[in-house]
Amino acid sequence: MSKKLIKCVSWFLVVGMFALGIVPRVDAGLSPSEIIVFSQADRTSHLQNIQKILETKMVCKRLQQLGLSQDDIQRRLSRLDDQQIHQIALKLDKIRVGGNGFEVLVVLLLIGILVGVWFYASGKRIIIQSK
Repeated sequence: MSKKLIKCVSWFLVVGMFALGIVPRVDAGLSPSEIIVFSQADRTSHLQNIQKILETKMVCKRLQQLGLSQDDIQRRLSRLDDQQIHQIALKLDKIRVGGNGFEVLVVLLLIGILVGVWFYASGKRIIIQSK
C-alpha cells in the first residue's frame, strides 16, 4: 500500500473516533403501549406499605424536622393517583436500611484473594519481626 493511502485511512479513523467520542450517549427503553390500570386492592395494599414505612420512628422524626405533620402527609397521599402510589411503593420496596453487608464482605474477600495471588505469583514474602 502506498503511504498516501495509509495516511488517508489513518486520518479517516482519527476523525471517525473523534466524532464517535463527542456524540452524547442516549439510552432508550421500551414504553408501555397502553395505560396500566391498578385495582382498588392494589391501591390499598400500596398505601398500607407506604403507611408502614411512614410510621417508623426515623422517618417520622425526619418528616417532623422538615415541618410536615401527620395530617399534611395524609392529605398529600390522598392527592396522589394510582400510578404515583404504585411508583412510591415500588421504590420503598427497593430500599434496604443499612443493607445486609454481604456485598462488602464479598469485595473484601476478593481483594484479599487477589493480594494473596499477587504475592504468591511474584514470590514475595511478608515477614513480621518483633524487636
